[in-house]
Amino acid sequence: MFGSNSPQNLLIAAMRDEDVRALLEQSETVELSVNDNIEQPNVPFEHVYFPAGGVVSVVVSAPDGKRIEAGVIGREGMTGFSAVQAADQSPHQTFVQMKGAATRVKVGTFRRALDHSSHLRQLIGRYGHTFNTQIAYTALANGKATVEERLGRWLLMCQDRIGKPDLALTHEFLALMLGTRRPGVTDALHMLEGKHLIKSTRGICLVTDRQGLIDLVGGIYGVPEAEYDRLIGTEFDQAVVNTRSDQVVVARIDRSPI
Repeated sequence: MFGSNSPQNLLIAAMRDEDVRALLEQSETVELSVNDNIEQPNVPFEHVYFPAGGVVSVVVSAPDGKRIEAGVIGREGMTGFSAVQAADQSPHQTFVQMKGAATRVKVGTFRRALDHSSHLRQLIGRYGHTFNTQIAYTALANGKATVEERLGRWLLMCQDRIGKPDLALTHEFLALMLGTRRPGVTDALHMLEGKHLIKSTRGICLVTDRQGLIDLVGGIYGVPEAEYDRLIGTEFDQAVVNTRSDQVVVARIDRSPI
């Protein structure tokens, strides 16, 4: 379950035993480090990754250098969804935002497992739907929400995924994720702290009122998480860490560059 403390990928946990055996044929467990590239734009990829911990970002770039995060993947999902759609590359970059372990599966092995199991195809298809829903709500947030609201949503999403309380982040990285300048990130952090929703002390960002943060961000958070729960059967928004208001550690903020 998503709320379990044991490190595991939830898609793999939801599979039938025979599908797990087929999928994990010739797979390997790898440790993903911050800034590791999982997929480069327009370069064929050889593996799909099922994170058991950490967070992976899908970043969209324009030719003039503009960049923004379009999707977040943790232990609820997988990278390389293009492989399901018979594509061997993507125009987007996928890289590690927060370190953690992952199961790496060759694209050929993954496709063979899909070909032989309707149950697996249905499960992966359902995950694809929830990921597409997440991307749609990221577009909604980027177009209609304030930086403060987007930061709150992003903290909640990371809290849902990380499986441990301490996250190493920089203001520059947060600016990329939120599509804003670094001073905007600083202002948003101060605004959330002023509303007693988080507390920043010596670079540690604590969520002091998770429900208040959910109320603040409103409808830009919750629908993709509910879809995951409905289709895959996991309490997606139950953070692994203790959600008592005085004990939830969400992020370590570092003002140095990446």
